[in-house]
Amino acid sequence: QVQLVESGGGSVQAGGSLRLSCAVSGYTSSHYCMGWFRQAPGKEREGVAKINVRVGNTDYADSVKGRFTISQDNAKNTLYLQMDSLKPEDTAMYYCASSSWWWCVARDIRVGDYGYWGKGTQVTVSS
Repeated sequence: QVQLVESGGGSVQAGGSLRLSCAVSGYTSSHYCMGWFRQAPGKEREGVAKINVRVGNTDYADSVKGRFTISQDNAKNTLYLQMDSLKPEDTAMYYCASSSWWWCVARDIRVGDYGYWGKGTQVTVSS
């Protein structure tokens, strides 16, 4: 049973930083990608960043490139999202997810490519 538990969300002013964590438990050795997604009220869930957990390649949505950094600590079974220069439009519920499907490494950050999800952590950025 794979479990993903996010933490680190909170309220911050524009220009500030937050680091989200996702604690991973269960069998994920066969997985290919982990990602961060977000969903703002009234909007669809969108991909923010992903990492190929086998080789470390990363990919980002254009809206966060240069501001967000995804990383993994295999020893701690934890996925991170460092968010800098936060903007009010970054306000959303943030979710981590994991994929056991190989094609996630070849495609952009798609919700449908991920079968395992955490419950989310709220990020609020005020102007």
